[in-house]
Amino acid sequence: MKLIIRYMKACIGRICASVTMKSLGSLGELMIPYILEHIIDNVVPTKNVGMVFAWGFCMIIAAYLVRTVNIKANHVAISVGRDCIRKLRYDLYQKTIHLSGAQFDAIGLPSLTSRMTSDSYNVQNFMVTIQAMGIRAPVMLFGGIIVTMIMDPALSAILCVMVPILGTIIFVVTRHGIPLYDKVQRSMDQVVRVMRENITGIRVVKALSKEEYEKNRFNEANSTMTSNDIKASITMASPGPIMQLFLNIGLTLVVIIGAHRVNGGQIKPGVILAFLTYFNMIMMGVMGLNRIFMMASKATASADRIDLVLQAPNDQPILPFVEEERLDTDAHITFDHVDFNYHRHEEEYTGKFAGEEEENCLNDIHFEIRHGDSLGIIGATGSGKTTIISLLMRFYDCNNGGVYIDGRDVRTYEKDELHKKFGVVLQNDTIFNDTLRENISFGRDVTEEDLWHAARVANLADFVETLDDKFDHMADIKGANLSGGQKQRTLISRAVVSKPEILILDDSSSALDYKTDAALRKAIEQDYGDTTMIMIAQRVSSIMNLTNIIVLDNGRIIGYGNHGHLMETCPTYSDIYHSQMGEID
Repeated sequence: MKLIIRYMKACIGRICASVTMKSLGSLGELMIPYILEHIIDNVVPTKNVGMVFAWGFCMIIAAYLVRTVNIKANHVAISVGRDCIRKLRYDLYQKTIHLSGAQFDAIGLPSLTSRMTSDSYNVQNFMVTIQAMGIRAPVMLFGGIIVTMIMDPALSAILCVMVPILGTIIFVVTRHGIPLYDKVQRSMDQVVRVMRENITGIRVVKALSKEEYEKNRFNEANSTMTSNDIKASITMASPGPIMQLFLNIGLTLVVIIGAHRVNGGQIKPGVILAFLTYFNMIMMGVMGLNRIFMMASKATASADRIDLVLQAPNDQPILPFVEEERLDTDAHITFDHVDFNYHRHEEEYTGKFAGEEEENCLNDIHFEIRHGDSLGIIGATGSGKTTIISLLMRFYDCNNGGVYIDGRDVRTYEKDELHKKFGVVLQNDTIFNDTLRENISFGRDVTEEDLWHAARVANLADFVETLDDKFDHMADIKGANLSGGQKQRTLISRAVVSKPEILILDDSSSALDYKTDAALRKAIEQDYGDTTMIMIAQRVSSIMNLTNIIVLDNGRIIGYGNHGHLMETCPTYSDIYHSQMGEID
């Protein structure tokens, strides 16, 4: 709830205007039955038709003004909710893109998606409702009781007995609502996760005829969420019938007792009619409060989930740089006996113990790369190749050891300063639904000449030449209208167009034929000779001509050196080479 208050403070002026208008409208509604009672008990007996029409006209004017003021108040409330949630979503998105790798892994993409969508929607609904009904419902409830007490204290005593009972019911149910709605939102995360996996991997699902299997998997997640939602909804809706029962009992008592008091001459008939109207208003007030508390339970659960992300601590602070602490080395990149474990980082953020048996993803990684040199990394899937890149770019921090650029710990660089050093093509990198120009420049200030130069280096220029609109050609979502090779060449163009200090190619040539792959490596060597390059590859042919090569196995370096040295000293590398190059006996 603190999050909701925090964001609504920014619109305090409009909120005050909305509250004022809603208060005036609600007070006006309370006056209409009072005017009706006056007409019936005081004006009609005079048999003055003109006065009856005059007071009737006053009722019409009052009803019109109440309607106009309430509509205007609702418009203001909606605009406040819209603007607050726009700012909230922006802040949530901004925080999300600055989460560390460990935090992102701990929360998960599906959960972040549902917090941005369904959770923020719940908060927005509550922001609007609390302004629209947060004033009207209490005014209807307590204002109605006060007016009825003035008109006839004996009859109003019935209401005074009912209200504490109804309030207790609402309080008890609301206490159970927040954890139930939190469970609903967590099950929604699972639905989003399964749906995202199915949509992303739809071609694999179709190719393997697993539509029914995935439908069942989605149905299981969807059924769990539905079950949780039903349980929460039933729990929060249960006060409705109970309150309706008590209110109807009270209404019956008002009619019975009021009839006796009219017959005894203690009150006039108009009071009974006004009482029935006020009783309906009080009933609407109670039901409105019930709805507010129901939405508050849902919004509080959602707001807590959102605030968990917004308040996530900076677990990768920028360390102060001390010149005396710079490594005494002329190497461009240094990994100094690095150990790393993903689960330990998750434990730091979530508090969940990873387990002593959990092995490191990287163990005692130590190597250096000089300026302008190139390094190839090869190894089995899961051996830690991409993790090395993640540590170098500080997506994660190592558990032990250190990662250095020009002898300076990467943790002492500002994030922008660090990342501007790199041109990178990551595994499963993304082509955006935009022009080739925007996909390559990516918001950077590059010239047309730079675009063509990058395209020639990446062997994309010939393809661009065939397009009528050249770099203004629109790519579909995830580059669906491009071939695998065209997508990878576009990504490589994006990486080299900024003339990076360090070029990282993570399995970026898997969709290229051998001839194109060789031409690409030659162009990079000729045009970016001063750039330090790290290439992760599955093909020996892609890295065999690089300055040095690392062979990884289960997070450990089992071979290091150039191609000739590894062929003599590393059986694993030799086996990979012979199996790929067709030299097996």
